[in-house]
Amino acid sequence: MSMIKMNNLAKSYNTGKVSVTALKKIDLSIDENEFVAIVGPSGSGKSTLMNIVGCLDAPSSGEYYLDDELVSGFKPNKLAEIRNRKIGFIFQNFNLLPYSSAYENIEMPLIFGGMKTSRRKEQVMELLSKVGLTERASHKPTELSGGEMQRVAIARALANNPAIILADEPTGNLDSVSGGSIIEIFHELHRDGATIIVITHDRLIAENIPRVVKLKDGLVVDTLN
Repeated sequence: MSMIKMNNLAKSYNTGKVSVTALKKIDLSIDENEFVAIVGPSGSGKSTLMNIVGCLDAPSSGEYYLDDELVSGFKPNKLAEIRNRKIGFIFQNFNLLPYSSAYENIEMPLIFGGMKTSRRKEQVMELLSKVGLTERASHKPTELSGGEMQRVAIARALANNPAIILADEPTGNLDSVSGGSIIEIFHELHRDGATIIVITHDRLIAENIPRVVKLKDGLVVDTLN
């Protein structure tokens, strides 16, 4: 079943007098529980595509279906619910709250989701254990390595048990060892049933992901299984 389906999708931005086309006539399907890498040079449209998949942006034309529902028909509160509950976001720069501990960073989406305090503690500790950071729960981001910060970000993204994980250059600021451990966590999440989409420019990372979609100049130029 196609969880994500794009038909003839395009995205343009107007910057003053200039119109920039980021995506052109994208036809793409991603099935439930697929693990996909989206690769391409800088300016190829990778991040724009991720923003549309994550309901952070809307296409200029074409159709985007999520679980067979046309996303353009969703009202703002439905889009916000999808971003909070259905999709987990992981970014290159971690986007952690700098003065909050690892525990507090992971707890934040659960507070917004209205989870009771006792259940929140149990959930946060489960997530810290999943990413191997139980002993670092009280540490702030400045007290963690890059790899540890990214693992906190992954745990936070998993807080509401999302069906889709979107990761934009998740290993971009990490050394090769730390980056490899992050990709292994993604493989574990994939085995547990998550649909995972990783934006990367790293060829070695992409080679370890089952399906690779290549973008160039806003077009899908190849897809490899």
